[in-house]
Amino acid sequence: MEALLQYLALFVYFYPLVMSIIWTSGGLLFFITREWKERETPSDSCPPVTILMAAHNEEKVIGSTVSHLFQLDYPCYEVIVVDDGSTDNTAAILREMAAAEPRLRLVRLLNNMGKAVALNAGVRAARHEIIVTIDADSYLDKEALRWLVRHFTRNPRTGAVTGNPRVLNRTSLLARIQTAEYSSIIGMIKRTQSIWGRLMTVSGVLAAYRLAALVDVNFWSTDSVTEDIDITWKLQRRSWEVHYEPRALVWVLVPETLRGLWKQRLRWSRGGIEVLRKNYKIFKSLAQGFLWPLYLESLASVCWAVLFLLLCFFWPVGSLVPAWPIKMTPLALWGGTVLLLICLLQFAVAVCIDQRYDRALGRTYFSVIWYPVAYWLFNCLVTVCALPRGLFCRLGCQVCAHWSSPDRGYITSGELT
Repeated sequence: MEALLQYLALFVYFYPLVMSIIWTSGGLLFFITREWKERETPSDSCPPVTILMAAHNEEKVIGSTVSHLFQLDYPCYEVIVVDDGSTDNTAAILREMAAAEPRLRLVRLLNNMGKAVALNAGVRAARHEIIVTIDADSYLDKEALRWLVRHFTRNPRTGAVTGNPRVLNRTSLLARIQTAEYSSIIGMIKRTQSIWGRLMTVSGVLAAYRLAALVDVNFWSTDSVTEDIDITWKLQRRSWEVHYEPRALVWVLVPETLRGLWKQRLRWSRGGIEVLRKNYKIFKSLAQGFLWPLYLESLASVCWAVLFLLLCFFWPVGSLVPAWPIKMTPLALWGGTVLLLICLLQFAVAVCIDQRYDRALGRTYFSVIWYPVAYWLFNCLVTVCALPRGLFCRLGCQVCAHWSSPDRGYITSGELT
């Protein structure tokens, strides 16, 4: 028993260290082979696009985000906003905007049915083959559509493309930590997974889909709390290709309170666990073997979060009870120091890569020191709390996953350019 506990402790020490090295090297390889040389905005064919946005109680931001959509550098596109049973002035604002802008159409659901239902309703009103979904609190870069669409025009098996979210509000330490996370963790992971050939998720904040692929997988599932993770796996299991496009930028507002961040990450974690439950049957088919590494890595990350919290409890007890099998060892202290250095190195590499898109990214460099110190503990707590909901919720029943407008920060200075 004691030997098993020691092996588990070694897993907790070295799993994040090994994965950080993999993500850093994979991100660099992606940058060198697919990203570095191609800087000019694609000028090839630009088929018409439908931009689809689901909104619920977004009166504070909906006017500015929708207005920004009509400043894009793209020849032909329409915008459909689905108001999902808002109880504030969201629908009134959109109705007034649609009267002045012929490219904007409003679809209104009288009751709050959930984001997946809203997207499914909106996509049925779309006129074009390429569907770009964007969150209601996000600002799309002027050239983003050109970078997204090129994957569809060059490869008929491309089912979805995900963009590169950049944090817009950075006035608090929590927001700056998330800025570092989006580059050094999320961005590097997506680059590495692209090298593997499969992605865990196309981020719901900005994603483009081929309408034929959506029809093939029966659109977004209404029983999942994270429709973006769920549809990514549905597409890949049907052999549609999914790509990451770092040059398709979208500026997002992130939570600046612990409560808001907790609610967001609890939903993300639960959605990831639900996807593991839904897709375990991939191991019964060799044809689905290309998804095995992605599944196992995601499963390992959940196990690591549980074990990390257990060891955080065991170590203090070990210092008080001499016979306790798990004690704080020099390896733990050494491993923590090395891990912090690797984390800083990973973010340094991410800054070098992403600074071409976000010139102010380097200012958040030293905020990343808090990621392995406090942010890990926060995310591990979220994962453990999400486990019961993700493991024991009912799957497969057509019950809508309702949503509410999340807590998020706002721009306090400067202008979006």
